Amino acid sequence: NIIGEAFNGNEANPTKDALLHESDFLNGIPMREAMQIVIEKLEQNGLGNRKVNFKMRDAAFSRQRYWGEPFPIVWKNGTAYALSEDQLPVTLPHVDTYSPGPEGEGPLANIKGWEASLNDADITLPLETNTMPGYAGSSWYFLRYMDPHNKTEFCSKESSDYWGQVDLYVGGTEHAVGHLLYSRMWTKVLHDLGHIGFEEPFKKLLNQGMIQGSSRFVYRITGTQTFVSKGLLNAQEEYKGSKTDKLHVDVQLVDGFELEIEAFRKWRNGEYADAEFIFENEEKTNAGDTAKGVYLCGSEVEKMSKSKFNTVNPDDLVQKYGADTFRMYEMFLGPVELSKPWDTKGIEGVHRFLKKLWRLFYDETKGAVWTDENPSEEEWRVLHKTIKKISDDTERFSFNTAVSSFMICVNELSDLSSRKKLILEQLLILLAPYAPHVSEELWQSLGHQQTILDASYPVFEEKYLMESSKNYPVAVNGKTRSTLNLPADVTADDAENAALADPSVQKWLEGKPPKKVIFVRNKMINIVV
Repeated sequence: NIIGEAFNGNEANPTKDALLHESDFLNGIPMREAMQIVIEKLEQNGLGNRKVNFKMRDAAFSRQRYWGEPFPIVWKNGTAYALSEDQLPVTLPHVDTYSPGPEGEGPLANIKGWEASLNDADITLPLETNTMPGYAGSSWYFLRYMDPHNKTEFCSKESSDYWGQVDLYVGGTEHAVGHLLYSRMWTKVLHDLGHIGFEEPFKKLLNQGMIQGSSRFVYRITGTQTFVSKGLLNAQEEYKGSKTDKLHVDVQLVDGFELEIEAFRKWRNGEYADAEFIFENEEKTNAGDTAKGVYLCGSEVEKMSKSKFNTVNPDDLVQKYGADTFRMYEMFLGPVELSKPWDTKGIEGVHRFLKKLWRLFYDETKGAVWTDENPSEEEWRVLHKTIKKISDDTERFSFNTAVSSFMICVNELSDLSSRKKLILEQLLILLAPYAPHVSEELWQSLGHQQTILDASYPVFEEKYLMESSKNYPVAVNGKTRSTLNLPADVTADDAENAALADPSVQKWLEGKPPKKVIFVRNKMINIVV
């Protein structure tokens, strides 16, 4: 054992941050740094040369496992032969165990009778024991959706000509090899063979960004179990230039940026049980003492990964806030195509929005408060402004701005004390794709027997956004002296006459005729004296 207490006897230590033991000149050095030291030592002693190897990512089409489509291949004297069409499809047999084959092959190597004849020959030959990966079949199943009940072929030419290419493909950037590459391959092959009439599978691609993690770090003075708070590394002469190890720490052990000391000491089977801490106030505690200061961690936005201890369990968040809050917050984080860091504290805002929505329907003491009264013109205006904005944002995949629009709508309806059923019904239908659970529950509470998913989508009516009047500030020599509410179609002459007749304006004119009256439609009226 060369990493001492960092090895728990059961599993490997993946961090490369453990201090080396029983390692001669490498004792007390973190594994990560020791790698470079060994390379340098080998070069110094003439035993080797530093070299960087590059390799292309292997698409890994063959998998040594049971799951996946079997290859219709038999082996004869080390050569692969395809089965005839009348021997297809090759289906997976029932297995009692998924353990590897005798020579390290996939589980299918354990199946007696996993063999087939070649071109109706009398002798049987071993079938390929590898299976295809999940994206082998999933990369072309969209074609089957076009003709799912066809008993003789995967999809008729007539059906594929009718449906054509998929209009939109949504996926993560990590799908580029595993899925998109093979979708194009299958499509081009089937096109060249004359089975379909198009050679590109998708018309448009939308790559969704990754949800990144906000990592936390502790700083250990190299060769010790003493940890220095982040703020002290460059703030005090004692620690400036000190060689420290920057170690990932589980974000669950950190409240914001403050490390929970006792939880950290118990972490990883007590690997840091003897840790000492130097806090922002320069207090120092020995192992077993109760921490009296604050240890602040460093932070960095990285890919969310178990090895970086910055993952968030969605189940915990759903349990605490509900699936709708979690779903809407993911959309609210930012543009769908960009990667963005996860911040659990930000989820509270979306949760408050959904609770505020609920209060439009129910009061904690009064119960149901929605009414069958006819909405006011202002309430219709708020609704149809929202219909237009949500429809436009959804069409553009701008989900984050759509969530903001829902929040604005609920705030405006709350300010108007709007509880009208005709308004709330339409709002719920708009919200259903974003927060389906609360939308369905409130929809049913309004007396509907059918699911909200069968409701007609709201139709935007522009007339509700057309204002019948407009407030115009009236300025005299550049300073606002009054405000007039004028018809939306007011003429320049009528606006000038109304402004000059206003008592407040007359007071500032002091009986003098104006030199000029400037009317800017939908903006203002300026009188120059």
